[in-house]
Amino acid sequence: MDLTLDSVFADATERLAEAARNRRHAMHAPVVGTADGDLRIMVLREATADLARLRFHTDLRSAKISLIGESAPVSVLAYDPDARVQLRMRGEGRIEHSGPIADAAWDKAAASSRRCYLAETGPGGALDAAGSAIPEDLLHRAPTIDETLSGRANFAVLLVEVRSLDWLQLTHEGGIRARFRRNDAASPWQGSWIAP
Repeated sequence: MDLTLDSVFADATERLAEAARNRRHAMHAPVVGTADGDLRIMVLREATADLARLRFHTDLRSAKISLIGESAPVSVLAYDPDARVQLRMRGEGRIEHSGPIADAAWDKAAASSRRCYLAETGPGGALDAAGSAIPEDLLHRAPTIDETLSGRANFAVLLVEVRSLDWLQLTHEGGIRARFRRNDAASPWQGSWIAP
């Protein structure tokens, strides 16, 4: 790769787009952080070319839902160990439970992905014993699409509008790092080289 700010930004967006398409990609399940300092691994479902939107799926009963609501700071950390590239992103998150974005995401989700929204107890809820909260009859098989329909009530989408992107490639010579910032999705990205 020819090292320019444009090529580095393109590298980041291409990695994220491929990670959203390919479940075997190293960046497919980045770490997502909320303002309370809580971190969790989430599956990246979409990354637009300009990073106007990263999309993740989540359970409406999760504690992060009320924390993020219609607007809250969210951070995302993705790492590719083979390329030794780290992407740190910060932006504004929002939760969508109803409407065209959430409906389209639910409609595209496979039955096996929808199964977790059928859990009888939401994320973080108390259980009597170790194990899953998924109904017993669905523990060892994928549900049919019809069997997943009741899970729609628990399904939500986390959208993150990326406002800053930090690209770092670790090397034996000390690494290469660039930072990109913007005020909102309508503003152009401003990039600069920074010390690793």
